[in-house]
Amino acid sequence: MATPMWTRVVRQGCCRFCRLQNVKQRAFSVKGGETTNISKVPLTERLPGLPQPKYATLDNQKQVTQVTTLENGLRVASENKFGHFCTVGVLVDSGSRYEVAYPSGISHFLEKLAFNSTSQYSRDEIFQILEKHGGITDCLSARDTLIYAMSAESSALPLLSNILAEVTLRPKLTEQEIDDSRNIVTYELESIEMNPDPESILIEMSHAAAYQNNTLGLPKLCPNKNIPVMDRSALLSYMHHHHTPDRMVVAGVGVDHQQFVEAVKESFLNKKPVWHDDPKLINPSAARDKSIAQYTGGQVKVSKDLSAVSLGPNPMPDLAHLVLGLESCSHKEDDFVPFCVLNILLGGGSSFSSGGPGKGMYTRLYTHVLNRYHWINSASAVNHAYEDTGLFCIHCSSHPDKLGELAEVITQELCETAGNIRVEELERAKTQLQSMLMMNLEMRPVMFEDVGRQVLANGHRRPVEYYFDAIGNITGADVQRVASRMLKTKLSVAAYGNLSKLPSYEDLQSHLGGKGSLYRQFNPFRMRR
Repeated sequence: MATPMWTRVVRQGCCRFCRLQNVKQRAFSVKGGETTNISKVPLTERLPGLPQPKYATLDNQKQVTQVTTLENGLRVASENKFGHFCTVGVLVDSGSRYEVAYPSGISHFLEKLAFNSTSQYSRDEIFQILEKHGGITDCLSARDTLIYAMSAESSALPLLSNILAEVTLRPKLTEQEIDDSRNIVTYELESIEMNPDPESILIEMSHAAAYQNNTLGLPKLCPNKNIPVMDRSALLSYMHHHHTPDRMVVAGVGVDHQQFVEAVKESFLNKKPVWHDDPKLINPSAARDKSIAQYTGGQVKVSKDLSAVSLGPNPMPDLAHLVLGLESCSHKEDDFVPFCVLNILLGGGSSFSSGGPGKGMYTRLYTHVLNRYHWINSASAVNHAYEDTGLFCIHCSSHPDKLGELAEVITQELCETAGNIRVEELERAKTQLQSMLMMNLEMRPVMFEDVGRQVLANGHRRPVEYYFDAIGNITGADVQRVASRMLKTKLSVAAYGNLSKLPSYEDLQSHLGGKGSLYRQFNPFRMRR
């Protein structure tokens, strides 16, 4: 006869209780034959007789990023880090901002074509090598950078270096691979269009409004009309002009620098790039764009019915999305750190977020906006910094009928950044930014990208202590100064959804200057500060 379920549960509970009781009697043997009842040793004390712990260090020296420039101008940067795995990759001064002479979307296609067949390896061979050494790959295209990255065992460093040289300088780019990439890009664009969260679309629109028809305002995502026209000639012409040694950094974390340099020399210098094999494919008129970003300000609107953006028992609320942006500064300027502190001070997120102070629940966009106006669905600050400019934005959303009130609340909050900064909110923002900086750089891939980006932009990498101290030295006057500087620039507006209640661009710009109200209807219950 089978044992009833409740009987088995009682028996299991009794056995566990007996085991817990026995723990009290467990003894811990120490040197000399004596024993200690471990259940009576307080957690504040070490167990007696245990040896002192030994921690892994790198010769007890401060970690320093080493940079070597090869004879052809290629820079090799590395930083050692404890462990058996490394992250290495190539960062190229490339991206959508340089595509003015090409069909937009070249960088998007190169991202999808990465780690395919090369002159030496097939796609399968690359991934078999990576599988053998516990490796993974990734490729990321941004507006100003194209990153090829790999993580694997450090012992495979020569192989990793050779694969990186092949995929960045000697890809085959077969017709089949390009056709496959067309399908991947088409599917990705459809997914973005159907995604209830239009964040990617809003970032595209805000940059298009801020830098109209130039550099950073060019589309990062390949437009649908350009998908059929992408061919091998256009791709190789772009790589010919941008994948040059003076525009590339080979970076590594968790590697020996001298061994890394020798591996890079062997793989990057001894073979010619694939575009030298057939010069007829290269378009000489599509030269490298050397334009400096021109901030214009302006407005980009897309009217769309989002009331049925998601179906099912828990549909998404009907929302209109708004981005208000102003010019900030480049990451090379001294004002970069104060703008980062201002970004954290504003913070924000979604009205449905949960969590404690670590999620920014004491930031201004929470305390002054989301917790005060129940009808605002989201409000968050974002600072985009580039080599020659920057864009400071607040992304927000509400029901379409409240779009006028939403615009007024957010523009008012932007204006108040140049006002009084309380000591406690400034110190909280600085501490949070320092904490985020230190915690993120604990991750090897993040450190790799930081090493590569800094060396690509400046030729060297500043240690984390530099930025930690710079954040700590920011004062309220610094934040007020950069906010005042930002408020003097022209407004950039991106709006998406049902926009029937959106104020005109002229009214938005006027209100940002402190003139008038965005909506005329008097509301006696509207909360003022």
